[in-house]
Amino acid sequence: MARSRPMEAEEDAASVPGTQALTRGIALLGLVADAPAPLRFAEIADRAGLARPTAHRILAALVEARLLRHEPATQTYALGARFLEMAHRVWDGFDLRATAAPELERLARLAGETARLAVLDGDGVLYVDQRDAEQEAVRLVNRVGARALPHASACGKAMLAQLPAAERRLLLDRLMPLAAPGPRSITELPALERELALVAARGYALSLEEAAAGVNAVAAAVLDRRARPLGTICLVGPAFRLGEARLHALGREVMEAARRISGNAAQSAMTLTVAPRPASVSDGVTLAVRAEALLGEGPLWHEGRLHWVDILAPAVHVSDTVTGTDAVIPVEELVAALAPRRGGGLVAAARSGLRLLDGAGLGRVLAAPIAEGASLRLNDGKCDRAGRFWVGSLALDSTPDAGALHRIDAEGQVRVMQAGLHVANGIGFSPDDARLYLADSGRRRIDVFDFDLAAGTVANRRPFVAFAEGEGVPDGLTVDAEGGVWVALWDGWRVARYRPDGTLDRAVNLPVPRPTSCAFGGRDLATLFVTSARVRLSAAELAEAPLSGSVFAIDTGGARGLPEPCFNG
Repeated sequence: MARSRPMEAEEDAASVPGTQALTRGIALLGLVADAPAPLRFAEIADRAGLARPTAHRILAALVEARLLRHEPATQTYALGARFLEMAHRVWDGFDLRATAAPELERLARLAGETARLAVLDGDGVLYVDQRDAEQEAVRLVNRVGARALPHASACGKAMLAQLPAAERRLLLDRLMPLAAPGPRSITELPALERELALVAARGYALSLEEAAAGVNAVAAAVLDRRARPLGTICLVGPAFRLGEARLHALGREVMEAARRISGNAAQSAMTLTVAPRPASVSDGVTLAVRAEALLGEGPLWHEGRLHWVDILAPAVHVSDTVTGTDAVIPVEELVAALAPRRGGGLVAAARSGLRLLDGAGLGRVLAAPIAEGASLRLNDGKCDRAGRFWVGSLALDSTPDAGALHRIDAEGQVRVMQAGLHVANGIGFSPDDARLYLADSGRRRIDVFDFDLAAGTVANRRPFVAFAEGEGVPDGLTVDAEGGVWVALWDGWRVARYRPDGTLDRAVNLPVPRPTSCAFGGRDLATLFVTSARVRLSAAELAEAPLSGSVFAIDTGGARGLPEPCFNG
């Protein structure tokens, strides 16, 4: 009985003239749309299980209708321009308020706070819909129809961060001087631009008493097909209930809601889920530094202390891993990686470039691989043994292929060594200086290059290790004295070691889902320290992994690291 309805449906469809051909045509469109690369005629016919003459007739009809296009040079088929035209009409008729309504109700119930929908209207933010929590103890002043300043509200900052830099600057110029409706409003343009870079990097915006005294909020932008803001969805409430830590925990929920709203209008949603927790934590894993870093990264053992960063705080941490004490140095912009400097102190890969770093914070810029105003940031970086600093870059919104691998020489000269990277991440050099390893998290892969230390060049890029769905995403890495590659697996709950031939040697399970990077330190460089993140983890996930954002120590059972080289600049 369970199979009779589909059979009857097929019979009914076949009785309608043209329905069978239409069904086959839709199936062929799906094949072409889902293929990672354009398909040739024979591939389409074989995958669809159609006779060649039938497949040819259907494809010809689809090409004529401009639903598909045929590329004579390669003899392949791809989606046609007609789909773009139809997509425009979908978005032109998109009812944001109606589509967002279920998400507003869900967020208000989930958080027990007010959920709002807002749009940019001229030079201001207009609240167009709202759902109140059932037990709201504090009535908020702004309601539907009220307006807010874009630079002084979570909704406004979430949208500003997604605008092209030139368009954003024009809007802000019209608002100058920036007003301060709340006690913590940002009124200086450089500080606001740094804040918007943080918003773009983490995917959501916070307002901490910026729109009004005693009121906090978290918001995420709803994006259209061109990744431009249609509006924002936010949670807002009294600061005594919505503290900064809770806002960060709710940020992931607001992001999910924003993406579901866009997904309702045919934009594919990005998953924010993590893999299941392993049954147990591996032996030899201990807590080195208890912290709540949003995005802990860039560990470096230097002068008997573990130095590391929180990219999204942003801050530099200097930790005593014996006592667990942790000194925090707030910095004014995104900072992602650290290296020792030959002349003393450290250098840091920051939003504005490679900068000096000391106990007081960031100093002058030594080199600027990224042009001012570009929607990119520096990420993981390391020095080679000739004193050059190698660092990856990525788009703030993770646009594919926008990143690169840069080499910074001692004189501050910058050269792009590999373009077209998605999310440039962990970098490491083999002990014999014959190889450079580079993780591209967006491609779920670690690549290896032939490396010439004397010339400072790379060649012959090839895959070293690839990771399937559910295995985690390769993030930061380090290379031990025997040439083993240790990599932190984001959303994988573990660190893994690979032999120089790319085979798995061992995996170490951790009590957190998002380990981010690793470095050897301690006595004889025999301990592997692992940073972690708590950004975009839900309240339930944080309850399961409360140590997220901390630093862990792994007894590697004999493996040792190599001293990190200094930058010669």
